[in-house]
Amino acid sequence: MDFIFLALCTLCIAVIFSIFLMIYYQYVIKQKLGDIPEVKGYPFIGVTYEFMKLSDSGRTKRFQLFLNEFKEGIFMLRFGTKPFIVVYKPEYFELIFATVNITKGDFYKMAKPWLGNGLVTSTGKQWFNNRKLIGPTFHFSILEQFAEVFFEKTEILIKCLERKIEDNPGKAIDIFPFITNATLDIICETAMGVNVHAQEVVTKYTSALHQVTVLIINRIIQPWYWIDWIYYLSPAGKQFKSRLNILHEFGKKVINERKLERQSQNTKLINEDGEFNIGKRKRKAFLDLLLDQIEKDNTPLTDDELRAQVDTFMFAGQDTSSVAISWALFLLGNNLEHQEKVHEELEEIFGDSEVLANTKELSQLKYLERVIKETLRMFPSVPLILRKLVEDVKIDNYTLPKGTSVLLAIAFAHQNPAVWSDPSKFDPDRFLPENSKNRNPYAYVPFSAGPRNCLGQKFALLEIKIILTAILRKWRVKSVKTVNTIKMGGSLILRPNEKVFMHFTSKK
Repeated sequence: MDFIFLALCTLCIAVIFSIFLMIYYQYVIKQKLGDIPEVKGYPFIGVTYEFMKLSDSGRTKRFQLFLNEFKEGIFMLRFGTKPFIVVYKPEYFELIFATVNITKGDFYKMAKPWLGNGLVTSTGKQWFNNRKLIGPTFHFSILEQFAEVFFEKTEILIKCLERKIEDNPGKAIDIFPFITNATLDIICETAMGVNVHAQEVVTKYTSALHQVTVLIINRIIQPWYWIDWIYYLSPAGKQFKSRLNILHEFGKKVINERKLERQSQNTKLINEDGEFNIGKRKRKAFLDLLLDQIEKDNTPLTDDELRAQVDTFMFAGQDTSSVAISWALFLLGNNLEHQEKVHEELEEIFGDSEVLANTKELSQLKYLERVIKETLRMFPSVPLILRKLVEDVKIDNYTLPKGTSVLLAIAFAHQNPAVWSDPSKFDPDRFLPENSKNRNPYAYVPFSAGPRNCLGQKFALLEIKIILTAILRKWRVKSVKTVNTIKMGGSLILRPNEKVFMHFTSKK
């Protein structure tokens, strides 16, 4: 009975507060936002009810329709009484991305139980310190030396695919779990310095990772779940905590294994000249830098802070790459003429050799590079970025007031017909130098842009290229579903919402 009473009291307070916000929105915020076109919704709840009724893939499709409804490149929608300004024109992106007068949106707080104050969720001085600490671990000269690990894990991937294909002759294979486990292996070994054997051992981590991102999105579109205690008493909140424990335990396991390995090595990981010393058993991984930081008395990191950085890396460095690789194979499997050009390029560089590629040979794969870029145009791993303005920003005839939440719709920008002719067509030659030179650089931002751009983009592109090269040197692929029929999920990452079945045909 006490719980029911408390729930009713909370509901009454929420209703009164919503009415106040509604009045404030109608008469204050609305005046400041002017005549920005708005998605029609209901009083008090906006588009919340409509989006709640839809499935994960249904919400993605509904969002895609906004591109046709609002061609000006800016519009507004409300979840509850809270307005969000959605922008997708390159010129608008430039204004938002280039300014330092922005911070992370309010809803990033909902990821903090998972990612703590890591690079994705932190702001201000803390974000700057995180960026300064993490930046050196992604220098390209260091990443090149980790290519050995990329190839090693890719060899395991190829063997796993070979076994699956041999055991299922003539049948289509779901490629996604294979790629997901390979990228998890890679991020753990190169960024964390441990081998978790994700491709040989079944792990709950990857499924928990996906479930947590979906639960966060579902919480965002249900305003009553914005109140922590209500959320964590709900079935969704309990499921979130359960999956979160899996992710945190995994992060702790990685940290503990690396600590033990460092102790057993009993060797310094920095040369006398201060440069990184990355040998086969002496790689200075991202986690090593953080552990070094803990050992400094003047700037220690707590266990929770360390775990937050690890969890952030596991999220940002694994799921984004796995979906990009899977979408690239899916698109090539639907566009066989472009896949044939990739095979021709591979044969020109490698011939009949089965020797592993090296970074010099990979740099010659220009057509494959364009395939990857076109994949990230059509399926950007992160389709939306949320920012909050800390001062007024002028966009054409509109003034966005301080405190406004802005959704930078990267997926919309990449499908904008004003920039991309026939945007639904897969055409890697869009990224030929002569076709790109006059394009606004903010029309294509798969790794964000400005001072908060993705630190790991060189890592991701090298990883994607190595895995695609290894698979396509061995097989031709053909997709079962098409772009129009496959279901996509609208969680934090634009991922397939069903199995990605493909047929594999040996090139030998």
